[in-house]
Amino acid sequence: MRYKLIFRISRALLFARWKQTLIAAIGVTFSITMFITLLGFMTGLNGLLDGLMTNRTAHIRLYNEAKITDVQPIDKYKSYKSSYNFVQSLKPKNDNLKIQNNRGIIQAIKTDERVLGVCPKISTQVFYNAGAVKLNGMINGIEVESEKALFAFEDYMVGGNSNDLHTISNSVILGVGVAKKLLAELGDVIQVTTILGEIINLKVVGMYQTGIAEIDKVQSYASISTTQRILGVSSDFITDIQVKLKDINQAPQMAIEYANLFGTSAIDIQAANSQFETGSSVRSLISYAVGITLLIVAGFGIYNILNMLIYENMDSIAILKATGFSGKDVSNIFITIALTIGLVGGAFGLLFGFALCNVIDAIPFETDALPTIKTYPINYSIKYYIIAAIFSVVTTYFAGFFPSRKASKIDPVEIIRGK
Repeated sequence: MRYKLIFRISRALLFARWKQTLIAAIGVTFSITMFITLLGFMTGLNGLLDGLMTNRTAHIRLYNEAKITDVQPIDKYKSYKSSYNFVQSLKPKNDNLKIQNNRGIIQAIKTDERVLGVCPKISTQVFYNAGAVKLNGMINGIEVESEKALFAFEDYMVGGNSNDLHTISNSVILGVGVAKKLLAELGDVIQVTTILGEIINLKVVGMYQTGIAEIDKVQSYASISTTQRILGVSSDFITDIQVKLKDINQAPQMAIEYANLFGTSAIDIQAANSQFETGSSVRSLISYAVGITLLIVAGFGIYNILNMLIYENMDSIAILKATGFSGKDVSNIFITIALTIGLVGGAFGLLFGFALCNVIDAIPFETDALPTIKTYPINYSIKYYIIAAIFSVVTTYFAGFFPSRKASKIDPVEIIRGK
């Protein structure tokens, strides 16, 4: 019964100064709306930018690295073991970049329950022949089906059919930057010069665009068999093994594990793209900071309104305490007012935030650098709505808590005597 009475009194005080109440609720609504919109847009943008790299990057890449031999010939002589040996102008040893027993390694990795998929790859440098000019380039030999399944290869095709790499001999998919330099179109035949000096003719069967201009200017794709013919190597020649994991956070640990197990070099996606992760975390942090600041500002608005409400209703508070209401009851009345403003304003803020995100999501966003993106990216993750709801309640609670303590300490005798 007491709680019903407290609620009725709270409602009466709310509607007694309804304009102030409305302003406070609008402040909370605006803060929650902008919090949802800002986080949804920024995290959606982060996902877009990171996806440009992470969609095309293996979580773990196994390869053979050309490196200097740890043990030099002089170290093998007993007479020099106790001496400090200084050797200058060291050069990497003449190791083959081929991954030995690559088929066995691939099969072993596929049995690992932590692995989502594995696909081989060959990377080789070439020169694109543009008349008398030779342009630096890179051809990646891939298994098309694996690339489409693990790296969203088809999403970045802007012309042609990726399956033609398997069905058409000596075919290539050009990066759009390469195609522009060579003035090449679908169906054209281009010439490339291999690192051994041989000239190879390749038929253009597709165009590819990652959205990263520096990559699109040099990179092209061919089938593994075509790339092996370009290099003049056997059918078991593989330079890279790409691994996708079910949990990307396990990549650093598993990269070390695979390097030790298979005797190859290994690099994880965090090490390869640390600058992208840093940028994403900073942008997310800024978004959270701005959103929380908006909520705190709204909380101060509620705090000021409740303070004014207390001063304007000193007589009413004194009468309540004189008729038997305790300080805790009076405190609960003003906390109820604050929470009501927070809940109502927060609920409308969630709705308006979702609506504004839908509006932004429908705005056309077309750029040559990102051919697969048609509208502005928005993240509709439920966690942002939960965070916003919690913060709206917590902020408004504390905004009402301190004024309510002041109201609970009012001495009715002094107020009535003063009147």
